[in-house]
Amino acid sequence: MFLTQTVPRQREIIEVVLRNGWDYMRRLLTGGKADEPQLPTPAVLKNILVDLGPVYVKLGQLMSTRPDLLNAAYIEELSTLQDEVPPVPWIDIEILIRKQLKRPLEETFSKVNPVPVAAGSIAQTHRATLIDGREVALKVQRPGIDLTIAQDIALIQGIADLVARTDFGQNYEIKSIAEEFTKALEAELDFTREAGHTDLLRRNLSRSHWFDPTQLVVAEIYWSLTTEKLLVMEWLDGVPILSASLNNSNGKDPVAERKAVTTLLFRAFFQQLYVDGFFHADPHPGNIFYLSDGRVALLDCGMVGRLDPRTQQILTEMLLAIVDLDAGRCAQLTLQLADSAQPVILSRLESDYDRMLRKYYNVSLTEMNFSQIFYEILQIARNNKIRLPSNMGLYAKTIANLEGVAQTFNPEVNLFDEIQPLITDLFRRQLLGDNPVRSLLRTALDLKSLSLQSPRQVELLLDRVTSETLRWNLSLHGLDGVRRTMDDAANRLSFSILVGSLIMGAAVISTKAQTSELSFLSSVLFAVASLLGLWLIVSILRSGRLK
Repeated sequence: MFLTQTVPRQREIIEVVLRNGWDYMRRLLTGGKADEPQLPTPAVLKNILVDLGPVYVKLGQLMSTRPDLLNAAYIEELSTLQDEVPPVPWIDIEILIRKQLKRPLEETFSKVNPVPVAAGSIAQTHRATLIDGREVALKVQRPGIDLTIAQDIALIQGIADLVARTDFGQNYEIKSIAEEFTKALEAELDFTREAGHTDLLRRNLSRSHWFDPTQLVVAEIYWSLTTEKLLVMEWLDGVPILSASLNNSNGKDPVAERKAVTTLLFRAFFQQLYVDGFFHADPHPGNIFYLSDGRVALLDCGMVGRLDPRTQQILTEMLLAIVDLDAGRCAQLTLQLADSAQPVILSRLESDYDRMLRKYYNVSLTEMNFSQIFYEILQIARNNKIRLPSNMGLYAKTIANLEGVAQTFNPEVNLFDEIQPLITDLFRRQLLGDNPVRSLLRTALDLKSLSLQSPRQVELLLDRVTSETLRWNLSLHGLDGVRRTMDDAANRLSFSILVGSLIMGAAVISTKAQTSELSFLSSVLFAVASLLGLWLIVSILRSGRLK
């Protein structure tokens, strides 16, 4: 169905692909030999996505969050994609805003700036003032973008269905990847989801014993005015963090201020990742603002990630394994994270990790780039056909963006220096939880239950042993072939013994034969033995086993 509905779009995509010189598609359409499909080079892929328009730019941005699928060169190239597009005329935006509001525009806002402060592929943002004087930001969905995305999603899913029939599509699980991307695109069309994420992040970061929550800001959401296509939130007056001009005019030492800001960011994201399990997954420079009052703000919660407690614990141990350059432990933890039960050669995985980590043997912790090492871990997992959960890509991308922003803002900063004081506290929290007394009481109850149950379990075991009712149920796979081989060998051995016995009996009778009846019996035994021996030889030859 999608083929007939999206023919013009298909033609446009083919033209863009050919114009950018993707050799695989060129060979395919010209009737040449088309080998296994390979991705275009990073630069060509970026150009293709830009030419295809805003939806595919957004798709490229989502792909840049998946270092578990693409190597570092693609991630780096796609990370530079910006979805800045010409803004929609104010008259169209005003119509959409009026449709979303419960009351007339003039009774809700005293002023709305018709010139957007930012314009993206899905929405654009305007500054406005409520009737009561509060400054707000209006994030307004581009009119008609939902229909455009629906058409492109149908096309992406249709192409994925076709590619999934090839070995290439099955090896890379193209269909499930396309499903993940389309769900992410659809989720960005519902601004109430982003509002909910923003509220949750705001609540989580409003309390912490690692940093001062008053120095970190997440915009307040005005739920009474927010809809699926209109997001109304607190206006935060500031500039992107890399554009901030720190000087002595505010009475703060610029060097100390830079260090304080980077420490604040690292600790805030460390809490999100390893304590809260819910994190802002797109901390690029445009989403981190330095406010006019010296506070730091996190903007745009359209892309978030989640980590369950088990994954948080594994990633914490992975952090220590990287610090210790422990290849064996890295391999074990990778398998614990794995999303599938596909068999893996552990020795090969350990060898790959050892070869990678050996580069860092003589490198100090202050010179190590954690996000780069984790990217390499994901690359090795991918090479060993290990499929990791998609949130691992968001985790790695978040760490990489955070390190990149912090090091640009403060070149002296290092991730390990910043988080080292938190490691001990983190392990204590994972071991005892937020309430140590409650955790100790729960452990005591578990031990009490175990102590009460153990004698009864031991008594049942001894009863079964003494009454000879204990049975062992073992299920060993792959033994059917061995059993059949042993049965065949036993049968042939039995026939061989039978043939030998007949020959020996016939020989004894022939030497003692005094009558014609005994001579005839001896001949019959020799004939039967010969036929059985011939049958045994033929069966061995037909089986192909002469050994």
